[in-house]
Amino acid sequence: MILPNMSFANESFYCEHLLDTEINELLIQNFTVKNPKGENLVKYLKNVSIQSESINENRTYLVKDKSTNEIAGYFALRNGLFTLHDPSHIERIITIPAIELSNFAVNETYRQSHPDMTKIGRAILYDFVIPISKYIQTLTAVQALYIYAIPEQPLINHYLSLGFERLSEDEEKFVHQTVKPAYDDGCVFMFQLL
Repeated sequence: MILPNMSFANESFYCEHLLDTEINELLIQNFTVKNPKGENLVKYLKNVSIQSESINENRTYLVKDKSTNEIAGYFALRNGLFTLHDPSHIERIITIPAIELSNFAVNETYRQSHPDMTKIGRAILYDFVIPISKYIQTLTAVQALYIYAIPEQPLINHYLSLGFERLSEDEEKFVHQTVKPAYDDGCVFMFQLL
């Protein structure tokens, strides 16, 4: 078990580590996303997530319906950092210790089966991602949560509504040059302070 003996749940959902139960390997095969540009999130979950666990590359968490145990969404976290120019001295660089929200998706299959369930992504972020990140913050120093978002304005606007911020164009370019993973090519760096 990755999470300590803490309850990460809300009135509708609970969160568990991908490897907590053997059935999860079967359940993830029914995961879909609405936007075809998010298909890599599905491929990651189905084909890569378990291997990523074994090499300590990512920790993947499933958010499940309390009544049906269906997967409503998932997210993956890992430690990271990003660098910025020091605003008081442009030649200096400051490093921000952070947690990367490396994968984050709502299960479209679940959403279609439960049209009454709304704002699932918001619930996942506020009720699971941020509390787990704040728990991690008690164990090791981290100051922010960041994500590389698919460059679609509706998605970027959604992340802005969830409290993420964008950097100036120059600062974002600097982040892309220093710490951006190659597989996030073309994505938009966004962050929020914890």
